[in-house]
Amino acid sequence: MSKFAKKKDGDVPAVSTASLPDIVFMLLFFFMTVTVMKDSSLKVENILPNASEIKKLEKKDRVIYIYVGKPTREYEKTFGTEPKIQLNDKFSNPSEVGDYILMERAKKSQELQNVLTTALKVDKNANMGIVSDIKQELRKVNALKVNYTTYEGDAFRNLQ
Repeated sequence: MSKFAKKKDGDVPAVSTASLPDIVFMLLFFFMTVTVMKDSSLKVENILPNASEIKKLEKKDRVIYIYVGKPTREYEKTFGTEPKIQLNDKFSNPSEVGDYILMERAKKSQELQNVLTTALKVDKNANMGIVSDIKQELRKVNALKVNYTTYEGDAFRNLQ
C-alpha cells in the first residue's frame, strides 16, 4: 500500500500575475471610451435663468452651442464688461454667427445637417438686443430650431 505524504509547508501559493496585463488594458480601454473631452472653455459669465416648463434635449451631438454673457475677470480688461458672444473659444460679433453655424453644420454628417438645433446659453443679465441680433443671423442661414438653455426652477426668481 502507498502512504500519503503530508505537505510539509502550509504556505499559500503565490498569486499568478499572468492575467494582470489583460486587466490593465481592459481598464485603459474602458477609460478611453467613456472619457469626454471639453470642446471649449467658457470665457463668459453664464448664470442661466430659471424656467418651469423645460424639456431635456435627447441627443447632444445634434446641438450647436452659442454662449452669451459678460466676459470673465481675466478678459474684462481686454473686452470690457458688456455682454459678448462666444463661439467655440473666441469672442465674436453677431455678424459672425451665420458663418459659424454654416461651418459647424458642414462638420456634421449629411443626415444630421437638417436636424441640428442651436442652443443659446444666455446669461440672465444679458440684454435682449444681443439675443435678437443672434436670432436675425440664424434666420439668414435658415437655422430655425433654437433652444434656450435654462435651469429648472421658479421663473419669478429671475426678476431678483
